[in-house]
This record gives sequence, structure tokens and C-alpha cells, in this order.
Amino acid sequence: MSLAAILVDPRRRNVAVLALSQALFMSVQGMGIAATPLAAYTLLDADHKWLATVPIFLVHLGIMGTTIPASLLMAVIGRRAGFSLGALSGVLFGLIGCVALYQRDFPLLCLASVFQGVQAAFFWYFRLAAADGAEPAYRAKAISLVMAGGVLAGLLGPQVAKWAADWLAPVTFAGVYLASSIFSLAVLALVQLVRIPRLTAEELASGGRPMREIARQPAYRVALASSVFGYAVMTLTMSATPLAMLACGFGFSDSATVIQAHIVAMFLPSFFTGHLIARFGVLPIIAAGGLIEFGCALVNLAGVDFANFFIANILVGFGWNFTYVGGSTLLTTTYEPAERAKVQASHDFMVYAATATAAALSGVLAAKAGWAVINLAAMPLMAVVTGAALWLMARQRRAASAAAE
Repeated sequence: MSLAAILVDPRRRNVAVLALSQALFMSVQGMGIAATPLAAYTLLDADHKWLATVPIFLVHLGIMGTTIPASLLMAVIGRRAGFSLGALSGVLFGLIGCVALYQRDFPLLCLASVFQGVQAAFFWYFRLAAADGAEPAYRAKAISLVMAGGVLAGLLGPQVAKWAADWLAPVTFAGVYLASSIFSLAVLALVQLVRIPRLTAEELASGGRPMREIARQPAYRVALASSVFGYAVMTLTMSATPLAMLACGFGFSDSATVIQAHIVAMFLPSFFTGHLIARFGVLPIIAAGGLIEFGCALVNLAGVDFANFFIANILVGFGWNFTYVGGSTLLTTTYEPAERAKVQASHDFMVYAATATAAALSGVLAAKAGWAVINLAAMPLMAVVTGAALWLMARQRRAASAAAE
């Protein structure tokens, strides 16, 4: 399709703008993932090195605490204004993080991470904003294509982190945070092009069904399980990987390369995940994602060579894509337009409550229990995801057979 056709069609223009915004946003996330645990490690004394993943935990805590207000606020002020607020939070993240390293101030680095989380809380709605502006048959592809923007982030984010680590030498990593601010300013400019219809006054007033009624739907519960556990396992593994690699004698360049491959694997499947969902249905894709993330744990348990870290992070990224895109797509079948703000907020709040917990546990488990325990803990969670998807598939088949009789 030509560029002119994309610009004329509001649906496709929104998807294109949000996909590019996603790419820049995930580049910021990738830079933070690659640099922040190691930056924090350099700011801590020998007795407190185990706190190095606290800033990552605070990113997820910031997401969790902002997710509901962000969704409800955007229902009133619109997606464009909300995404602009998220971009400004990203600018603050980079500037405060840069100052924290100059001042060697660990609490200030933690504050910067909170702003990174606030940015992410707004920006993770890119995928659902694209679905809001699309007809039902196009929603899976819209979500998937927006998520595909992360492929560029996988190539760009950790690579920029490598380049920028010594931009402001001798203050290592300060340049990474400066680059994050620049990327966030670029997103601020881009999101001004987004045009998502707002809810009508009648839809805002009605609010739709009570949340407890919506949450009783089996599809809502499976969507939540897929997104929550798929994301938590990915976070648990990814957050501990740079520290595990450091303990095994690998340097920053090695861990940044693994994180780069991981981020590409998170988003590369998005070029075809929507098509797979359209072809096979969303539940088989969710079940496959759970099995792939289970495979990540097996590879990590098999050894601590560079190849183990590299392959395992590719697998957990690939599996996350299926569980998260699949869960998000299934979620869109459970609500009406008037209900979308509260349903999306409830879903994303639970997802990021789980990821905050996973990020908090990753550093403690890595220091106190070991790398093997982290991977053993992932296995039952992924068994739940695959089992829940298979259960709903069987339930839907029984319902279809009963209706046909």
C-alpha cells in the first residue's frame, strides 16, 4: 500500500503512527533495561549490590500505579493528550537519570525509573488505541502491527545504549539517559498525528456493565491469565539476565547483545501474529506462547554459556509476543465501547502488578536463591497459561456442538 493511501485512511494512519511511536518508546525501554541494573550496581556499595534491580521494580511499580488513572484520564481528554503526557514523563526520566549518575545518587536514579514507568503506563495503550479505531475484524492485525514497531526498537535501543554509554565520559551510562530524553521528545511530536474517536457523552455517562459482570466472562479470565503470567515470566527472566551474565563473567556488551536479541524476538513475530490469530484463532496462539516460554526456562536450566542466555531470551521474547498479543486481542472481545476504559485499565493494572512483583523478586531471587530457582518458578505459571487456553477452547467447542444440535 502506498504512503498516500496510508495517510488518507485514518485507520491505517493511526496504526502507522502508533507503530513508529511504539518503536521509539520501546527503544527507551530497551536502553533502560540494558543500562539501569548495571548503572544501579555501580552506585551501590558491596553490601547492597543485591538492590541493583530495585529501579527496574520501580519502573513496573510506576506502570502499575499509573495504569488505571491513565486509562480513565484518556477516556476524558483523549488518546493524543494522554500520550503527550506520557512523552513528557519520558523526557523527565532521561534528564533525572542523567543527573543521578553525575551525582552518584541511587535514590535519584530510582525516582527517574518511576517516571519511566509513568511513561510506559500511557504508552502501553498504543496497541489498544489502535484497536479502538479499527473495526472488529481488523483489531488483531492492528494490535499486532503496532507491536511490530518494537522490532526497530530491538535493533535500535540496546545499540544506542552501547554507543551512548560513554557519551558523557567519565560518567558511564549518563549518555544513555540523555538519549532516552531525545527519543521521548520524538514520540511527543509523533503522537500529535494520532486521531482516535473519543467516547460520546452518552457512552461516558452510561459506563456499561459493572466490572464484576465483565470479569466473570471466561474469555476475560483467560485473556488476563495469558497477559499477566506471560508478561511476569518474561520480566522475571529478562530483569535478572544482565546480573546473571555478570556473575558468569560476561561484560556489558554481551548482556546488551542478549537484550537486543530478546527485544527483537519480542516484536518480530508481530508481523505475522495477527495473521496467525486470524487463521488459527486466538486461543491456539496463546497456548503456543505458553509452551514457548516454558522452553525458555528449560534452555536456561541447561547451562550458563552465552548461547544459553541468547537462545533463552529469544524464546521468552517470542512466547511473550504470543501470550501478550493474544491476551490483548481476546480482551477486545469482552467489552463494549462504553466499557473499554475500565476493562483496559483493569487488565493492564493486573499485568503490571504482576510484572512489578516479578521485577522485585528477580534481584532477590538471583542474589539469595540463584538463577535456577528463577527459571523453575516460571514453569508452573506457563503451564497455567497453556492450560487455561486449552480449557476455553474445549468449552467453546462444547458450546458450539450444543448449539448445532
